[in-house]
Amino acid sequence: MKDMMGDACPFEFNFDPDSFKVGDSVSYRVTGSLAGMPFMGTLLEVHDDHVVLTSEPDNPASRMRATRESRPVVQEEDIC
Repeated sequence: MKDMMGDACPFEFNFDPDSFKVGDSVSYRVTGSLAGMPFMGTLLEVHDDHVVLTSEPDNPASRMRATRESRPVVQEEDIC
């Protein structure tokens, strides 16, 4: 993966929802006013039809439900 300047991205993301596992780094999206902006998160739970992720691994209260797809989607109202 490359950034906008063409440099290699320093992060490794898992884009394969079939192989998602707890601890994977994912690039996720948010609906509403934050649509179109990329976010980085860590998977906390992996379920058949959704995942739970966090953007703050050191904050146990930071948990968001998201879709289970290559770039999970979090509803804006679920951001914590």
